[in-house]
Amino acid sequence: MSNVKVLPLLEQAETVAPCCPPLTERPMNAEEAETAAKMFKALGDPVRLRLFSAVASHEGGEACVCDISDVGVSQPTVSHHLKKLKEAGLLTSERRGTWVYYRVEPSVLAAMGKLLAPAIATA
Repeated sequence: MSNVKVLPLLEQAETVAPCCPPLTERPMNAEEAETAAKMFKALGDPVRLRLFSAVASHEGGEACVCDISDVGVSQPTVSHHLKKLKEAGLLTSERRGTWVYYRVEPSVLAAMGKLLAPAIATA
């Protein structure tokens, strides 16, 4: 007898919880603006943007810190920037042995895309 359970997969649309409405839809409230500002502030640094891009574009959607550290700054500085990206909710991480693997939070790219996308007119 096996105790293995098959769990259903969630559709991406169900897991995407955009932080804010598209900019062209309506003015943001204070909470929405705070959330969006944290994300964009974290990406406002060139090193952080490079690290975020390296993780997002890495094969399999996750990257070991050992694979993305070559951004022209010291390892402690890389760790600092990755911590800031995590605090902004842009990355998640998992320690495996001595290495840490980073992933882009699944709903982040969709939420940022929706925020900046023009409102789609429905006929």
